[in-house]
Amino acid sequence: MLADRDRQSVWHPYTQMLTADPPIGIARGEGALLFDENGKAYIDAVSSWWVNLHGHCNQYIAQKIAEQAKQLEHVIFAGFTHEGAVLLAERLLSILPPNQSKIFYSDNGSTAVEVALKMSVQYLYNRGIKKTKIIAFEHAYHGDTFGAMSVSGVGAFTKPFAPLLFDVIRIPVPLGNNAETNANASITALERAMEHEDVAAFIFEPLVMAVAGMLMYGAEPLDRMIAICKEKNIPTIADEVFTGFGRTGKIFATDYLREKPDIICLSKGITGGFMPLGVTACSENIYNAFLSDDKNKTFFHGHSYTANPLACAAALGSLDLLLGGDCQNSIQHITERHHACAEKMRVYPFVKEARVTGTVFAVEIATSEGTSYFNSVRDTAYKFFLGKGIIMRPLGNVIYFLPPYCITDMQMDRVYRAMEEFISDLQF
Repeated sequence: MLADRDRQSVWHPYTQMLTADPPIGIARGEGALLFDENGKAYIDAVSSWWVNLHGHCNQYIAQKIAEQAKQLEHVIFAGFTHEGAVLLAERLLSILPPNQSKIFYSDNGSTAVEVALKMSVQYLYNRGIKKTKIIAFEHAYHGDTFGAMSVSGVGAFTKPFAPLLFDVIRIPVPLGNNAETNANASITALERAMEHEDVAAFIFEPLVMAVAGMLMYGAEPLDRMIAICKEKNIPTIADEVFTGFGRTGKIFATDYLREKPDIICLSKGITGGFMPLGVTACSENIYNAFLSDDKNKTFFHGHSYTANPLACAAALGSLDLLLGGDCQNSIQHITERHHACAEKMRVYPFVKEARVTGTVFAVEIATSEGTSYFNSVRDTAYKFFLGKGIIMRPLGNVIYFLPPYCITDMQMDRVYRAMEEFISDLQF
């Protein structure tokens, strides 16, 4: 069994290895399904940590990678380029907000954020302005590298490293039923933070804060906050690692905004779940600050696998599918079905909130433990859904459904029924 061999040699992420159940050995995937080594099928209701857009082993993307592998597998990206990197940059810029001008490649979401933070600080530094403070939302999650941890919320993920993280100004998220009051409180907090002369950037997860429990908020207050930053000439960073590529119903969450950020971070769904790839897009204004006869103004950041041709081929294939009519119709269909199910969920007594943004459907369970990543609902729900042949990874007391866009109505019905069954049987 894979689990026995795994225990001898593998250390898994976000897993307490002493107490965790043996991992399930997955042998293959097809569409929205994963099959274990015994042939049991599971519906991948979380898109394998949010990366899988078009289903497992999508033949179109696989073919694009295979074709690329026979031509060029990798080339150093300092002083060299290749067709896939240029074409992907051109295609991304054609669908990103019009103020975006250049694409910087990296390897994953955390590094895309690291790049953005370094860009912001050095953008000012190259212009003779030394500022280092970053403004971020409370409860945020931007990754697990040190810069990304610094701008994430304070909690179990970051506590051991707290003395090593840089100082961040945290402001409240415009959440809750009293939208106007909460928006004003967030905006006031941002304005107060701007009183610090040392502010270098404002980073945010637009519309949906995933790891925080699929928290959702409106575009209008974020528009106002970005506008304030622009007035103060403070760079803004949209972390679209999770929300990008259709998850919120539009191609990017920033498509809902009137005001556009200076920098946008992308990863996860960019390759349809096939290959690691990170992207940090920036405006021409940001880019121009690094152009100089002074080599000290160079952006000294890079990765060995920057703009890997296989990853670029996967991303180009994924974009072909994403922008096609069938996929766009599927996104809208999933959104409509989520809203219909959320209405049904709201009648149950232990449902604190059922919320939907695009293809993201989250149900928050009201418990005496409150909202917490370590809420006991998590383990109970995880095992319940596994028993139903459904892979869900609750965020504490928040159960969420984030399917690949190829999921069938029959598969969605199974997940919805299981969610209702779990919630209707809750007792505290």
